[in-house]
Amino acid sequence: MTSTIEPTEPIEPLSVEQLSETTLLRFATAGSVDDGKSTLVGRLLHDSKSVLTDQLEAVEHASRNRGQDTPDLALLTDGLRAEREQGITIDVAYRYFATAKRRFILADTPGHVQYTRNMVTGASTAELTVVLVDARNGVVEQTRRHAAIAALLRVPHVVLAVNKMDLVDYREPVFAAIAEEFTAYASELGVPEITAIPISALAGDNVVDPSANMDWYGGPTFLEHLETLPVSHDLATCHARLPVQYVIRPQTAEHPDYRGYAGQIAAGAFRVGEAVTVLPSGRTSRIASIDLLGEPVDLAWTTQSVTVLLEDDVDISRGDLIVPTKDAPATTQDIEATVCHVADAPLTIGHRVLLKHGTRTVKAIVKDIPSRLTLDDLSLHPHPGHLVANDIGRVKIRTAEPLPVDSYADSRRTGSFILIDPSDGTTLTAGMVGESFASPEPVRAEADEDGWDF
Repeated sequence: MTSTIEPTEPIEPLSVEQLSETTLLRFATAGSVDDGKSTLVGRLLHDSKSVLTDQLEAVEHASRNRGQDTPDLALLTDGLRAEREQGITIDVAYRYFATAKRRFILADTPGHVQYTRNMVTGASTAELTVVLVDARNGVVEQTRRHAAIAALLRVPHVVLAVNKMDLVDYREPVFAAIAEEFTAYASELGVPEITAIPISALAGDNVVDPSANMDWYGGPTFLEHLETLPVSHDLATCHARLPVQYVIRPQTAEHPDYRGYAGQIAAGAFRVGEAVTVLPSGRTSRIASIDLLGEPVDLAWTTQSVTVLLEDDVDISRGDLIVPTKDAPATTQDIEATVCHVADAPLTIGHRVLLKHGTRTVKAIVKDIPSRLTLDDLSLHPHPGHLVANDIGRVKIRTAEPLPVDSYADSRRTGSFILIDPSDGTTLTAGMVGESFASPEPVRAEADEDGWDF
């Protein structure tokens, strides 16, 4: 079946006022090779009128050069030369677009097993993950792997997009069987919400507009679900956290004593008059005022970039964490976490690294690697000794300085970290503090033979 691409009608861009009234949804796509991820993204961008005229002309030109009669919408996201030549996705492609109802940041991630680390990168900040399945093949090994990664990263919403329904004659039993199998597997992993949608990215069925070929499906289209999914944060239950990025001291005649602590609120909300503690020092004070975009406010919440002024002169610098005194996390030098190794060089026991948590970077040593997780069947391989690229496993880390870390299950922002190679700054590993859905048995920590104990 060939797709029909109508010329994109020029539309008025959303105003600043309209954008400020819409919410932001970060989502990632994942699936096996040739399941149609990039085509779905391209169709979504095209049919939602989020493609500029010159972009569409470039895709049409590239498609003609490849001998295709109609534009290949996958080329809207497959931007690397190797991706276009092979017809696959290798890197994570980020696209930003908006409709009248919501703004979106989309991460199109690769489907190959060797690019698992790229999927982890794209989904780490996502509030929704789209797992594509080819209706002809059903749930395969890579589908289970992506569901496991979504559960491991605590992505709150998962959409199962059963693609290529046109190639199975839009039969409802095919969709129902795939949806039932995937939902059962993902639910066992602890995925809190799963929505299954039958689509044809090539033909446009149920992507933006409802399909006339699947009258048996009464649910939302793909875009409708993205636009109406609730993504509001329950500020009453979030642990309020403000990593300090910069200390502002103008020392001018107008502001001789101004001392503000700037950063993006990682979780929860802060209000003027609230008692706060600065970690890791443990010093306490109260919030005297909060500046947001140059204006004073009484309350600020998650993702807002603010400047906080305290009632007392407290020694605070970049890397410190401001938290409510009544909800301060414990500081520790011993961290147990689930990690995904992203570097080509292996991670080994005794590896000396830099650990970046929020805005703070400290020296650390990998004390133990108790297990490696096999995503195919969720089995644990005990004491592997090292982790190679794309491996997911458990590690024990000792830091040179105490860190105020949360469990990743409680806070994805302050419960995560990365390990960095101190010699060249290469990112080695992405980590999630606390237990995963498949926790290994406790393993006794051994002393470092070289005397590098912190």
